Amino acid sequence: MTVNDLNEVVDIEHNSFSFPWSRNSFYGEIRENRYAYYIVARSKDDGRIIGYGGIWVLFDEGHITTLAVHPLYRQAGAGSFLLDHMLKKAHTKGARQVFLEVRDSNQTARGLYEKFKFKEIGRRKNYYYNEDALVMVYSFTSV
Repeated sequence: MTVNDLNEVVDIEHNSFSFPWSRNSFYGEIRENRYAYYIVARSKDDGRIIGYGGIWVLFDEGHITTLAVHPLYRQAGAGSFLLDHMLKKAHTKGARQVFLEVRDSNQTARGLYEKFKFKEIGRRKNYYYNEDALVMVYSFTSV
């Protein structure tokens, strides 16, 4: 992800989340956070951004900060592509585990993470507005 991608990314963000990140939040992540890695997926047809993801890798641990796919392109493999790419990046940077939080009610995202062998390890009460987050972990050593 580059600064030039931010308008499209923020559009997807606003179509995906109740409390979206701002353009400045993404800008800070890609320009100032040395532990962050952000990627976009593009349409094969016209090159438009159809999804994006972000991960922090610190020492032997990764943390997925965001993952979203434009509503018109969901269930077509972009989420899997992005998640696979972020996991590979974390592994090459020395991560042994990758953590994330996901809305308890987000069955689509939970299904994606479970497909990739993420395991639920806890719950954060009211992490989202009036909703819990499931804490999930992926362990490279268990693969």
